[in-house]
Amino acid sequence: MEMESLKNNSTVNHLRKELLETYRENLEDKTFSDLVIKNKIKEEVGSLYNSDLEDSVGELKNCSQCKGLFECKNKVMGHYLYPKLMGKIIDLVYVPCQYKKENDKLLEEKNTANKEFLQARFKNIDVKDKNRVEVIKWIKKFYDEYDFYKDMKGLYLHGSFGSGKSFLIYALLNELKENKKVDFVALYFPEVLRDLKEDWDTYRDKMDRYSTVPVLLLDDIGAEQVSEWGRDEVLGTILQNRMNNHLTTFFTSNLTIEELEYHLSLAKSNLDKVKARRIIERIKQLSVDIELITNNKRS
Repeated sequence: MEMESLKNNSTVNHLRKELLETYRENLEDKTFSDLVIKNKIKEEVGSLYNSDLEDSVGELKNCSQCKGLFECKNKVMGHYLYPKLMGKIIDLVYVPCQYKKENDKLLEEKNTANKEFLQARFKNIDVKDKNRVEVIKWIKKFYDEYDFYKDMKGLYLHGSFGSGKSFLIYALLNELKENKKVDFVALYFPEVLRDLKEDWDTYRDKMDRYSTVPVLLLDDIGAEQVSEWGRDEVLGTILQNRMNNHLTTFFTSNLTIEELEYHLSLAKSNLDKVKARRIIERIKQLSVDIELITNNKRS
Protein backbone atom coordinates (compact mmCIF):
# COMPACT_ATOMS: atom_id res chain seq x y z
CA MET A 1 0.00 0.00 0.00
CA GLU A 2 2.83 2.35 0.88
CA MET A 3 4.52 1.69 -2.48
CA GLU A 4 1.22 2.33 -4.32
CA SER A 5 0.76 5.56 -2.39
CA LEU A 6 4.23 6.71 -3.37
CA LYS A 7 3.48 5.93 -7.02
CA ASN A 8 0.23 7.93 -6.85
CA ASN A 9 2.02 10.89 -5.29
CA SER A 10 4.69 10.66 -7.95
CA THR A 11 2.02 10.68 -10.70
CA VAL A 12 0.24 13.66 -9.18
CA ASN A 13 3.48 15.59 -8.79
CA HIS A 14 4.44 14.79 -12.37
CA LEU A 15 1.04 16.00 -13.61
CA ARG A 16 1.30 19.20 -11.59
CA LYS A 17 4.76 19.79 -13.03
CA GLU A 18 3.47 19.35 -16.58
CA LEU A 19 0.54 21.69 -15.93
CA LEU A 20 2.87 24.30 -14.47
CA GLU A 21 5.27 24.06 -17.40
CA THR A 22 2.42 24.45 -19.89
CA TYR A 23 1.02 27.36 -17.92
CA ARG A 24 4.39 29.15 -17.87
CA GLU A 25 4.75 28.59 -21.61
CA ASN A 26 1.32 30.14 -22.13
CA LEU A 27 2.37 33.17 -20.09
CA GLU A 28 4.78 34.03 -22.89
CA ASP A 29 1.70 34.91 -24.94
CA LYS A 30 0.81 38.55 -24.29
CA THR A 31 -2.97 38.06 -24.41
CA PHE A 32 -2.68 35.18 -21.95
CA SER A 33 -0.38 37.03 -19.56
CA ASP A 34 -2.52 40.20 -19.72
CA LEU A 35 -5.59 38.15 -18.82
CA VAL A 36 -3.81 36.58 -15.85
CA ILE A 37 -2.47 39.91 -14.59
CA LYS A 38 -5.77 41.75 -15.03
CA ASN A 39 -7.65 39.10 -13.04
CA LYS A 40 -4.87 38.66 -10.46
CA ILE A 41 -4.73 34.91 -11.01
CA LYS A 42 -2.06 33.18 -8.96
CA GLU A 43 0.17 30.58 -10.55
CA GLU A 44 -1.11 27.69 -8.46
CA VAL A 45 -4.69 28.43 -9.55
CA GLY A 46 -3.94 29.37 -13.14
CA SER A 47 -2.00 26.18 -13.80
CA LEU A 48 -4.97 24.06 -12.68
CA TYR A 49 -7.34 25.96 -14.98
CA ASN A 50 -4.92 26.27 -17.85
CA SER A 51 -7.24 24.85 -20.52
CA ASP A 52 -10.08 27.17 -19.46
CA LEU A 53 -7.78 30.16 -19.73
CA GLU A 54 -6.65 28.96 -23.16
CA ASP A 55 -10.30 28.84 -24.29
CA SER A 56 -10.85 32.37 -23.04
CA VAL A 57 -7.70 33.65 -24.76
CA GLY A 58 -8.70 32.01 -28.02
CA GLU A 59 -12.03 33.81 -28.01
CA LEU A 60 -10.48 37.12 -26.96
CA LYS A 61 -8.12 36.86 -29.92
CA ASN A 62 -11.06 36.23 -32.23
CA CYS A 63 -12.68 39.38 -30.84
CA SER A 64 -9.56 41.46 -31.38
CA GLN A 65 -9.71 40.80 -35.13
CA CYS A 66 -13.50 40.93 -35.51
CA LYS A 67 -15.24 43.72 -37.44
CA GLY A 68 -18.82 42.91 -36.46
CA LEU A 69 -21.31 40.25 -35.39
CA PHE A 70 -21.37 38.86 -38.90
CA GLU A 71 -17.69 37.84 -38.50
CA CYS A 72 -18.05 36.26 -35.05
CA LYS A 73 -16.04 33.03 -34.75
CA ASN A 74 -16.78 32.30 -31.09
CA LYS A 75 -18.98 29.47 -29.83
CA VAL A 76 -21.82 31.82 -28.84
CA MET A 77 -22.33 34.62 -31.34
CA GLY A 78 -21.59 38.05 -29.90
CA HIS A 79 -20.04 36.70 -26.69
CA TYR A 80 -16.62 35.72 -25.45
CA LEU A 81 -15.60 33.40 -22.62
CA TYR A 82 -14.07 35.22 -19.67
CA PRO A 83 -12.66 33.90 -16.38
CA LYS A 84 -14.46 34.65 -13.14
CA LEU A 85 -12.23 34.04 -10.13
CA MET A 86 -13.92 32.81 -6.95
CA GLY A 87 -11.28 32.05 -4.36
CA LYS A 88 -9.24 29.22 -5.85
CA ILE A 89 -11.85 28.35 -8.46
CA ILE A 90 -12.11 29.79 -11.96
CA ASP A 91 -15.45 29.70 -13.73
CA LEU A 92 -15.86 30.75 -17.36
CA VAL A 93 -18.79 33.05 -18.11
CA TYR A 94 -20.11 34.40 -21.41
CA VAL A 95 -19.70 38.17 -21.75
CA PRO A 96 -21.39 40.13 -24.57
CA CYS A 97 -18.94 41.85 -26.91
CA GLN A 98 -19.17 45.50 -27.99
CA TYR A 99 -20.94 44.56 -31.21
CA LYS A 100 -23.53 42.48 -29.35
CA LYS A 101 -24.20 45.39 -26.97
CA GLU A 102 -24.54 47.77 -29.89
CA ASN A 103 -26.89 45.36 -31.67
CA ASP A 104 -29.05 44.91 -28.56
CA LYS A 105 -29.27 48.69 -28.23
CA LEU A 106 -30.28 48.97 -31.87
CA LEU A 107 -32.99 46.35 -31.40
CA GLU A 108 -34.35 48.20 -28.40
CA GLU A 109 -34.36 51.46 -30.33
CA LYS A 110 -35.92 49.68 -33.30
CA ASN A 111 -38.82 48.44 -31.22
CA THR A 112 -39.39 51.98 -29.97
CA ALA A 113 -39.04 53.40 -33.46
CA ASN A 114 -41.58 50.98 -34.94
CA LYS A 115 -44.41 52.95 -33.38
CA GLU A 116 -43.02 56.11 -34.95
CA PHE A 117 -42.63 54.40 -38.33
CA LEU A 118 -46.27 53.35 -38.39
CA GLN A 119 -47.28 57.00 -38.08
CA ALA A 120 -44.67 58.40 -40.50
CA ARG A 121 -46.04 60.71 -43.20
CA PHE A 122 -44.61 63.21 -45.66
CA LYS A 123 -45.64 66.09 -43.38
CA ASN A 124 -43.35 64.68 -40.65
CA ILE A 125 -40.22 64.68 -42.81
CA ASP A 126 -37.54 67.20 -41.90
CA VAL A 127 -37.05 69.10 -45.17
CA LYS A 128 -34.58 71.62 -43.71
CA ASP A 129 -31.69 69.15 -43.77
CA LYS A 130 -29.83 69.80 -47.05
CA ASN A 131 -28.32 66.31 -46.95
CA ARG A 132 -31.80 64.87 -47.48
CA VAL A 133 -32.73 66.87 -50.59
CA GLU A 134 -31.77 64.17 -53.11
CA VAL A 135 -33.61 61.42 -51.23
CA ILE A 136 -36.73 63.51 -50.64
CA LYS A 137 -36.92 64.51 -54.31
CA TRP A 138 -36.60 60.86 -55.35
CA ILE A 139 -39.31 59.77 -52.90
CA LYS A 140 -41.71 62.53 -54.01
CA LYS A 141 -41.16 61.67 -57.68
CA PHE A 142 -41.71 57.97 -56.97
CA TYR A 143 -44.94 58.72 -55.15
CA ASP A 144 -46.29 60.94 -57.94
CA GLU A 145 -45.44 58.45 -60.66
CA TYR A 146 -46.26 55.21 -58.86
CA ASP A 147 -48.24 52.76 -60.94
CA PHE A 148 -48.58 49.09 -60.06
CA TYR A 149 -48.44 48.19 -63.75
CA LYS A 150 -45.16 50.02 -64.31
CA ASP A 151 -41.75 48.44 -63.74
CA MET A 152 -40.69 50.75 -60.90
CA LYS A 153 -37.42 50.29 -59.07
CA GLY A 154 -37.26 50.81 -55.34
CA LEU A 155 -34.43 52.39 -53.39
CA TYR A 156 -31.28 51.03 -51.77
CA LEU A 157 -30.88 53.76 -49.15
CA HIS A 158 -27.67 53.47 -47.19
CA GLY A 159 -25.70 55.74 -44.92
CA SER A 160 -24.93 56.84 -41.42
CA PHE A 161 -26.62 55.34 -38.38
CA GLY A 162 -29.65 57.26 -37.16
CA SER A 163 -29.94 59.40 -40.30
CA GLY A 164 -33.64 58.60 -40.69
CA LYS A 165 -33.38 56.18 -43.62
CA SER A 166 -36.16 53.91 -42.37
CA PHE A 167 -38.43 56.81 -41.46
CA LEU A 168 -38.23 58.24 -44.97
CA ILE A 169 -39.15 54.94 -46.62
CA TYR A 170 -41.95 54.27 -44.12
CA ALA A 171 -43.36 57.74 -44.79
CA LEU A 172 -43.49 56.94 -48.50
CA LEU A 173 -45.06 53.51 -47.97
CA ASN A 174 -47.66 54.83 -45.53
CA GLU A 175 -48.64 57.56 -47.99
CA LEU A 176 -48.93 55.02 -50.80
CA LYS A 177 -51.11 52.75 -48.67
CA GLU A 178 -53.37 55.53 -47.40
CA ASN A 179 -53.84 57.48 -50.62
CA LYS A 180 -53.28 54.90 -53.38
CA LYS A 181 -54.30 51.71 -51.57
CA VAL A 182 -50.90 50.10 -52.18
CA ASP A 183 -50.25 46.88 -50.28
CA PHE A 184 -46.80 46.67 -48.71
CA VAL A 185 -44.78 44.65 -46.22
CA ALA A 186 -41.94 46.16 -44.19
CA LEU A 187 -39.51 43.71 -42.61
CA TYR A 188 -36.74 44.38 -40.12
CA PHE A 189 -34.42 41.97 -41.88
CA PRO A 190 -32.29 40.73 -38.93
CA GLU A 191 -35.51 39.40 -37.36
CA VAL A 192 -36.88 37.77 -40.53
CA LEU A 193 -34.54 34.79 -40.47
CA ARG A 194 -35.20 34.09 -36.81
CA ASP A 195 -38.96 34.34 -37.30
CA LEU A 196 -38.87 31.95 -40.24
CA LYS A 197 -36.84 29.42 -38.27
CA GLU A 198 -39.10 29.60 -35.24
CA ASP A 199 -42.25 28.66 -37.14
CA TRP A 200 -41.64 26.26 -40.02
CA ASP A 201 -45.39 25.68 -40.42
CA THR A 202 -45.82 29.20 -41.78
CA TYR A 203 -42.50 29.32 -43.66
CA ARG A 204 -43.95 28.81 -47.14
CA ASP A 205 -46.84 31.24 -46.62
CA LYS A 206 -44.49 33.95 -45.36
CA MET A 207 -42.04 33.40 -48.21
CA ASP A 208 -44.87 33.61 -50.73
CA ARG A 209 -46.07 36.83 -49.13
CA TYR A 210 -42.61 38.42 -49.14
CA SER A 211 -42.03 37.32 -52.73
CA THR A 212 -45.32 38.59 -54.17
CA VAL A 213 -46.46 41.64 -52.17
CA PRO A 214 -46.55 44.69 -54.53
CA VAL A 215 -44.06 46.68 -52.42
CA LEU A 216 -41.51 45.25 -49.98
CA LEU A 217 -39.09 46.98 -47.61
CA LEU A 218 -36.12 45.03 -46.28
CA ASP A 219 -35.04 47.29 -43.44
CA ASP A 220 -31.48 47.25 -42.06
CA ILE A 221 -30.13 44.60 -44.40
CA GLY A 222 -26.53 43.79 -43.51
CA ALA A 223 -27.13 43.85 -39.76
CA GLU A 224 -27.90 40.12 -39.69
CA GLN A 225 -25.48 37.25 -39.14
CA VAL A 226 -24.91 35.64 -42.50
CA SER A 227 -25.67 31.97 -43.05
CA GLU A 228 -25.77 30.11 -46.35
CA TRP A 229 -29.44 29.28 -45.75
CA GLY A 230 -30.41 32.85 -44.92
CA ARG A 231 -28.49 34.33 -47.83
CA ASP A 232 -29.25 31.79 -50.57
CA GLU A 233 -32.55 30.15 -49.63
CA VAL A 234 -34.32 33.11 -48.04
CA LEU A 235 -32.89 36.40 -49.32
CA GLY A 236 -31.87 35.01 -52.71
CA THR A 237 -35.26 33.39 -53.29
CA ILE A 238 -37.24 36.49 -52.31
CA LEU A 239 -35.16 38.78 -54.49
CA GLN A 240 -35.17 36.43 -57.47
CA ASN A 241 -38.96 36.10 -57.40
CA ARG A 242 -39.43 39.83 -57.05
CA MET A 243 -37.00 40.51 -59.88
CA ASN A 244 -38.75 38.00 -62.15
CA ASN A 245 -42.10 39.65 -61.45
CA HIS A 246 -40.84 43.24 -61.61
CA LEU A 247 -42.02 44.03 -58.08
CA THR A 248 -40.89 47.18 -56.26
CA THR A 249 -38.39 46.51 -53.49
CA PHE A 250 -36.79 48.91 -51.01
CA PHE A 251 -33.72 48.39 -48.84
CA THR A 252 -32.14 50.35 -46.00
CA SER A 253 -28.66 49.62 -44.71
CA ASN A 254 -25.75 51.10 -42.81
CA LEU A 255 -23.50 49.48 -45.43
CA THR A 256 -22.60 50.63 -48.91
CA ILE A 257 -23.42 48.16 -51.67
CA GLU A 258 -19.73 47.15 -51.76
CA GLU A 259 -19.64 46.62 -48.00
CA LEU A 260 -22.86 44.60 -48.18
CA GLU A 261 -21.33 42.36 -50.82
CA TYR A 262 -18.38 41.60 -48.55
CA HIS A 263 -20.74 41.04 -45.62
CA LEU A 264 -22.85 38.58 -47.61
CA SER A 265 -19.77 36.68 -48.75
CA LEU A 266 -19.05 35.60 -45.17
CA ALA A 267 -20.94 32.50 -44.07
CA LYS A 268 -19.52 30.06 -41.52
CA SER A 269 -16.09 31.64 -41.96
CA ASN A 270 -16.12 30.72 -45.65
CA LEU A 271 -15.63 33.39 -48.27
CA ASP A 272 -18.19 32.88 -51.03
CA LYS A 273 -17.87 35.83 -53.38
CA VAL A 274 -19.88 34.28 -56.20
CA LYS A 275 -23.11 33.83 -54.23
CA ALA A 276 -22.72 37.25 -52.61
CA ARG A 277 -22.30 38.78 -56.06
CA ARG A 278 -25.56 37.14 -57.22
CA ILE A 279 -27.46 38.79 -54.36
CA ILE A 280 -25.91 42.17 -55.10
CA GLU A 281 -26.81 41.92 -58.78
CA ARG A 282 -30.44 41.26 -57.83
CA ILE A 283 -30.44 44.25 -55.48
CA LYS A 284 -29.04 46.45 -58.27
CA GLN A 285 -31.73 45.21 -60.64
CA LEU A 286 -34.43 46.02 -58.10
CA SER A 287 -33.29 49.38 -56.74
CA VAL A 288 -31.56 52.71 -57.18
CA ASP A 289 -28.55 53.29 -54.91
CA ILE A 290 -28.58 56.55 -52.89
CA GLU A 291 -26.43 57.49 -49.91
CA LEU A 292 -27.73 59.49 -46.94
CA ILE A 293 -25.12 60.93 -44.59
CA THR A 294 -26.53 63.32 -42.02
CA ASN A 295 -26.84 63.98 -38.29
CA ASN A 296 -28.13 61.25 -35.99
CA LYS A 297 -31.88 61.87 -35.73
CA ARG A 298 -32.12 59.52 -32.74
CA SER A 299 -29.70 61.37 -30.47
